[in-house]
Amino acid sequence: MDSKRIALAFSAVLVLSAAAMGQTTDNSAPPPPQQQQGPAGQSPRRMDPARQLKMLTRRLNLSDDQRAQIKPLLEERRQKMQALFQDQSLSRDQVRAQMRTIHEETRGKIEAVLNDQQKQQYEAMDQARMNRRNNPPPPPPNAAPQQ
Repeated sequence: MDSKRIALAFSAVLVLSAAAMGQTTDNSAPPPPQQQQGPAGQSPRRMDPARQLKMLTRRLNLSDDQRAQIKPLLEERRQKMQALFQDQSLSRDQVRAQMRTIHEETRGKIEAVLNDQQKQQYEAMDQARMNRRNNPPPPPPNAAPQQ
Protein backbone atom coordinates (compact mmCIF):
# COMPACT_ATOMS: atom_id res chain seq x y z
CA MET A 1 0.00 0.00 0.00
CA ASP A 2 2.86 2.37 0.80
CA SER A 3 4.44 1.88 -2.63
CA LYS A 4 1.15 2.94 -4.29
CA ARG A 5 1.05 6.12 -2.18
CA ILE A 6 4.67 6.89 -3.00
CA ALA A 7 4.06 6.33 -6.72
CA LEU A 8 0.92 8.51 -6.58
CA ALA A 9 2.77 11.26 -4.70
CA PHE A 10 5.68 11.08 -7.15
CA SER A 11 3.27 11.33 -10.11
CA ALA A 12 1.54 14.33 -8.52
CA VAL A 13 4.89 16.08 -8.01
CA LEU A 14 5.82 15.50 -11.66
CA VAL A 15 2.48 16.82 -12.92
CA LEU A 16 2.66 19.88 -10.68
CA SER A 17 6.27 20.52 -11.66
CA ALA A 18 5.42 20.33 -15.35
CA ALA A 19 2.45 22.65 -14.85
CA ALA A 20 4.51 25.12 -12.85
CA MET A 21 7.16 25.24 -15.56
CA GLY A 22 4.54 25.71 -18.26
CA GLN A 23 5.48 22.50 -20.01
CA THR A 24 3.04 20.29 -21.81
CA THR A 25 3.15 16.62 -22.58
CA ASP A 26 3.09 17.41 -26.31
CA ASN A 27 6.72 17.29 -27.40
CA SER A 28 5.96 17.72 -31.09
CA ALA A 29 7.64 21.14 -31.36
CA PRO A 30 9.45 23.46 -29.01
CA PRO A 31 7.72 26.75 -28.28
CA PRO A 32 8.90 29.70 -30.39
CA PRO A 33 11.26 32.12 -28.67
CA GLN A 34 9.46 35.08 -27.15
CA GLN A 35 10.59 38.60 -27.80
CA GLN A 36 10.71 40.73 -24.68
CA GLN A 37 7.70 43.00 -24.69
CA GLY A 38 6.05 45.54 -22.48
CA PRO A 39 2.50 45.10 -21.16
CA ALA A 40 0.96 46.66 -24.23
CA GLY A 41 3.00 44.55 -26.64
CA GLN A 42 5.59 47.18 -27.37
CA SER A 43 8.95 45.61 -28.02
CA PRO A 44 11.99 47.51 -26.76
CA ARG A 45 13.44 47.58 -30.27
CA ARG A 46 10.43 49.56 -31.50
CA MET A 47 10.87 52.16 -28.81
CA ASP A 48 14.56 52.83 -29.51
CA PRO A 49 14.80 56.58 -30.21
CA ALA A 50 18.08 56.23 -32.15
CA ARG A 51 16.52 53.64 -34.46
CA GLN A 52 13.38 55.74 -34.90
CA LEU A 53 15.41 58.85 -35.65
CA LYS A 54 17.45 56.98 -38.25
CA MET A 55 14.28 55.73 -39.94
CA LEU A 56 12.67 59.19 -39.90
CA THR A 57 15.86 60.75 -41.25
CA ARG A 58 15.93 58.29 -44.13
CA ARG A 59 12.24 58.51 -45.00
CA LEU A 60 11.73 62.24 -44.48
CA ASN A 61 15.20 63.49 -45.44
CA LEU A 62 15.59 65.34 -42.13
CA SER A 63 18.15 68.09 -41.81
CA ASP A 64 20.72 68.13 -39.01
CA ASP A 65 18.70 70.81 -37.24
CA GLN A 66 15.50 68.75 -37.49
CA ARG A 67 17.28 65.66 -36.15
CA ALA A 68 18.58 67.68 -33.20
CA GLN A 69 15.03 68.84 -32.41
CA ILE A 70 13.32 65.46 -32.89
CA LYS A 71 15.78 63.29 -30.96
CA PRO A 72 14.81 64.65 -27.50
CA LEU A 73 11.12 64.27 -28.41
CA LEU A 74 11.62 60.58 -29.15
CA GLU A 75 13.67 60.10 -25.98
CA GLU A 76 10.99 61.84 -23.92
CA ARG A 77 8.33 59.59 -25.45
CA ARG A 78 10.36 56.51 -24.59
CA GLN A 79 10.75 57.64 -20.98
CA LYS A 80 7.03 58.32 -20.67
CA MET A 81 6.18 54.93 -22.17
CA GLN A 82 8.57 53.10 -19.88
CA ALA A 83 7.08 54.84 -16.84
CA LEU A 84 3.61 53.92 -18.10
CA PHE A 85 4.58 50.25 -18.54
CA GLN A 86 5.94 50.12 -15.01
CA ASP A 87 2.76 51.56 -13.46
CA GLN A 88 0.95 48.45 -12.22
CA SER A 89 -2.00 50.45 -10.88
CA LEU A 90 -3.44 51.12 -14.35
CA SER A 91 -5.85 48.88 -16.21
CA ARG A 92 -5.07 47.72 -19.73
CA ASP A 93 -7.57 50.23 -21.14
CA GLN A 94 -5.99 53.06 -19.15
CA VAL A 95 -2.53 52.11 -20.42
CA ARG A 96 -3.80 52.10 -24.01
CA ALA A 97 -5.49 55.48 -23.58
CA GLN A 98 -2.34 57.02 -22.11
CA MET A 99 -0.21 55.45 -24.84
CA ARG A 100 -2.44 57.11 -27.45
CA THR A 101 -2.13 60.44 -25.66
CA ILE A 102 1.66 60.18 -25.49
CA HIS A 103 1.81 59.18 -29.17
CA GLU A 104 -0.40 62.08 -30.26
CA GLU A 105 1.53 64.61 -28.18
CA THR A 106 4.83 63.46 -29.64
CA ARG A 107 3.39 63.36 -33.13
CA GLY A 108 2.23 66.98 -32.84
CA LYS A 109 5.64 68.10 -31.59
CA ILE A 110 7.42 66.26 -34.41
CA GLU A 111 5.09 67.72 -37.04
CA ALA A 112 5.89 71.21 -35.73
CA VAL A 113 9.52 70.61 -36.74
CA LEU A 114 8.71 69.34 -40.26
CA ASN A 115 8.08 71.29 -43.44
CA ASP A 116 4.79 70.83 -45.35
CA GLN A 117 6.06 68.07 -47.63
CA GLN A 118 7.60 66.16 -44.69
CA LYS A 119 4.34 66.52 -42.73
CA GLN A 120 2.43 64.86 -45.57
CA GLN A 121 4.96 62.02 -45.71
CA TYR A 122 4.89 61.64 -41.92
CA GLU A 123 1.09 61.50 -41.88
CA ALA A 124 1.16 58.88 -44.66
CA MET A 125 3.69 56.83 -42.65
CA ASP A 126 1.51 57.06 -39.54
CA GLN A 127 -1.58 56.07 -41.51
CA ALA A 128 0.23 53.07 -42.99
CA ARG A 129 1.33 52.04 -39.48
CA MET A 130 -2.26 52.23 -38.25
CA ASN A 131 -3.46 50.20 -41.24
CA ARG A 132 -0.86 47.49 -40.55
CA ARG A 133 -1.84 47.45 -36.89
CA ASN A 134 -5.57 47.21 -37.59
CA ASN A 135 -5.22 44.76 -40.51
CA PRO A 136 -2.35 42.38 -39.71
CA PRO A 137 -1.22 40.09 -42.53
CA PRO A 138 -2.65 36.56 -42.48
CA PRO A 139 -0.45 33.84 -41.01
CA PRO A 140 1.64 31.74 -43.40
CA PRO A 141 -0.35 28.84 -44.91
CA ASN A 142 1.71 26.17 -43.15
CA ALA A 143 1.48 27.78 -39.69
CA ALA A 144 -0.21 25.73 -36.99
CA PRO A 145 -3.41 27.30 -35.64
CA GLN A 146 -3.10 28.75 -32.15
CA GLN A 147 -5.46 27.51 -29.50
